[in-house]
Amino acid sequence: MRTVQGAALDGLRARVRALAARRRPEHAGRTPRGEAPRADRRPTMPGPGTEAPGRRTPVKESSRYAVLAPPPTAVRGTTARAALTGVGGLLRGLARPRPGDVRTSAAALRALRARRGDAPALIRTRSGQTFLVLLDPQDLRRFYAEPVSLLAAAAPDKCRGLAPEEPADSGCSRGDLRAEQRQVGAEVLASDRPVHPSCGPFLTALADEARHLTAPAGATGARTAPASLDLARARYAVQRAARRIVLGDAAAADEELSGWLTQLRAEGRSPRGGRVRAARSVHDKARARIEEYADRATDDTLVGRAARHADPTGTFDPVGQAQHWLQALDAVPDTLLRTLLLLGAHPAEQDLAAAEAAAEAVAGADRGELPRLRACVRESLRLYPVVPDLIRVTRAETEWRGVRYPAGTSLLVPAAFHQRDPERVPAAHVFVPGRWKNPGADQDIRMAPFSHGGGRCPGDQLGLMVTAALCAEVLRGHRVASTRPVLDPVGPLPATLDPQGIRLTLTRR
Repeated sequence: MRTVQGAALDGLRARVRALAARRRPEHAGRTPRGEAPRADRRPTMPGPGTEAPGRRTPVKESSRYAVLAPPPTAVRGTTARAALTGVGGLLRGLARPRPGDVRTSAAALRALRARRGDAPALIRTRSGQTFLVLLDPQDLRRFYAEPVSLLAAAAPDKCRGLAPEEPADSGCSRGDLRAEQRQVGAEVLASDRPVHPSCGPFLTALADEARHLTAPAGATGARTAPASLDLARARYAVQRAARRIVLGDAAAADEELSGWLTQLRAEGRSPRGGRVRAARSVHDKARARIEEYADRATDDTLVGRAARHADPTGTFDPVGQAQHWLQALDAVPDTLLRTLLLLGAHPAEQDLAAAEAAAEAVAGADRGELPRLRACVRESLRLYPVVPDLIRVTRAETEWRGVRYPAGTSLLVPAAFHQRDPERVPAAHVFVPGRWKNPGADQDIRMAPFSHGGGRCPGDQLGLMVTAALCAEVLRGHRVASTRPVLDPVGPLPATLDPQGIRLTLTRR
């Protein structure tokens, strides 16, 4: 015998089934709740570094990118609000996103361009942020050419760049005052010269610390034993060299200072929440330690050059800049490992780079140039940029392709997408350092490892010199004999390479 409650429950279930049947066609293909939508439903690939030894890594969209291409919509002659209504959600942040950190799927962007053409597309992230994504190289040209008075720097946490200086699109620009400070920093970093005036002491420091990269693991005096190079070892050596370059030889062993700076980065550029007091304490300790080194730094160090440099505005902070340069150089180990990994997968390129490194050792006045190795570093950054997305914010109402956008609109350039766009970049997914021999390659608007225009990173030449010199020190006496992951030397390279998963075996030449 059925109870009244049971009959009511059966009726409720029937109503739910009927409602679901009516709504099912409308929601066909919708991703189940809790599951991120994908551009395709293929099985996800394991992350870099998880491949079994000897297994080659095919190119495929990174499993970290989960996006949905929006339907086409006409936007010319309309307002930004109307355009946004038809576009919907396109981007999704990383599993552990940082503020302002956006990752875009190349597959979704190609689908968007196929449906809408090259017109800028207004999209909304799941967090509610909106971005105007630029897909046409002509729009990129305008993006890089616009002054800070029209396009303000917007993306925080840009200090992870390879070169030791923030580009103007980094979120730290503050109008003309910041421009004056950047000009002084550019002169200290010698941004207009491929070889820094303090090249001699810098190369000496790099050569000394490069021994930590090639020492046989756990062996003393075993010169023929292979060495294993990973991210932890690369970071140790690079941080020692960076402290010597920025602060002087006395700071070489000051790992406590690097620990403080790492802690500050982990807690963000401006302390928040309950950690405010602790972060300020760490910041004060780091600044006081840097001031101690700055007081006795020589002119051959960056902080020494900065302290003695003419500052007409009186606003340049050598100690603050030294802290920033140390944090910026923390990205060199990632690029160093990726470059050596790529050279290990391409033996012919490795032999040519090693020959250049050997010749450079006796080059005298030409030391530090290393054009072939610099090309390898640039190509590594093209394939795996440190900053994959550039963001700026409009300071006034602007118009792009007939569409008006209000002040405060965030413009996003998916640099990683443009640098590996197979429709416009020859051999987009292949390691081809020779492309950088073209005199105009550095001005190619599609390639932005250091940005362009007024936002170009003034420390790019120093960053290239440091990374190429470390590669040369490794290759001068050693060969990258085996790598993990194993890359295909002729096929497309993977979309991402996590430096945490890179392992290199070095043997004596």
